[in-house]
Amino acid sequence: MNSYITGNVSEGNTTYYYVINSLDMEIVKTATRYLKYRVRANYSPNTIKRCAFSISYYLTFLDKNDLTLGDVMELSFDKQHAHFTDFLSWLKCSGHTEKEFTRIPTNKTCNDYLRDVFGWFSYMEAEYEDFGDLKVLFDKIVTFSGRAGVKFSKSCKSFKGYLKEDESVGKSIDKESIKTLVSSCTNCRDKLMLLLLSETGFRIGEMLGIKYDEDIDYKNKSIKVMFRDDNDNNARAKNAEYRRAKVSNETFDILLYYLSEYKEIIKGGRYLFVKIKGERKGEPEDIGSVYQMMKELTEKTNIKVTPHMLRHYFANERRKSGWDLLLISKALGHKNVSTTERYLNIDMEELSEASEEFYSNNPALFNISDIL
Repeated sequence: MNSYITGNVSEGNTTYYYVINSLDMEIVKTATRYLKYRVRANYSPNTIKRCAFSISYYLTFLDKNDLTLGDVMELSFDKQHAHFTDFLSWLKCSGHTEKEFTRIPTNKTCNDYLRDVFGWFSYMEAEYEDFGDLKVLFDKIVTFSGRAGVKFSKSCKSFKGYLKEDESVGKSIDKESIKTLVSSCTNCRDKLMLLLLSETGFRIGEMLGIKYDEDIDYKNKSIKVMFRDDNDNNARAKNAEYRRAKVSNETFDILLYYLSEYKEIIKGGRYLFVKIKGERKGEPEDIGSVYQMMKELTEKTNIKVTPHMLRHYFANERRKSGWDLLLISKALGHKNVSTTERYLNIDMEELSEASEEFYSNNPALFNISDIL
């Protein structure tokens, strides 16, 4: 049994997480204060939830090794470094879960857990004067490109012990597969969800936060993303941003049909996507239900689909149509162009066709007669 577990309590639309000792059920005050700080700092609910689990895993790891936070701060550089790399290894071996059969966490997931723990340490270093500084963290200058392609630099704390992460290239989906999925939907709401995710490139949290009476421009057939942290379903736009996306005439007609077909259910609230049956009918749709719907579609059609795959589809279709990288980046709401680049899946066939077109339109450096 894990020595430390997490819990949460809701106040209105805000969820607060806490960490407790499972033996005496005492709340870990420093961890809980840190999680509350992250709520006030407007981190996403999912990020805060993961952070709560990260800290509970780390405290359990300390307990298994008969260590306290104070002991860790007193360790030499080498032993402190070994301590945190051992924590990563423990996570990688699924030491943090009691399930007999569990999916092995990726290196990135393990690293994210440790980054959360380091964030907690940094908070305590700032909060308590006599807490000290971790010896293994060092200042690193990170350079990145902004939306306009301008390079920026910032200083951050880093650790030379993270697990090597695979370069992730997100999976996309093709147009014919989307058509098959839409045709396989059992109701208009799910059809509209797939189509809008494909045509706007919005994140699922952004899509579920759309209010039909405020965020839709019915005259110009466009939808906007507004940052809100008080949505009833905890949906929210990322990066506190504002964006607008144009929708095709055909999909907008489906949107109008959906509003008409389910007007008696929808009119009780303000959200575009709501639950259309069951005890919670009329309540705002939530992320878990959307993923369940897509899982069922995958089982029905044998076509894998997730909200993020539809976002990748949006990016790749715009690239093939000649959109500039910066324009795609802005449409997706990315802070950095480098993030957008990872969305673009260029296969060898497309690369070969581009090369053929280049050589047919441009002369070679030399003709054979120039060489022989």
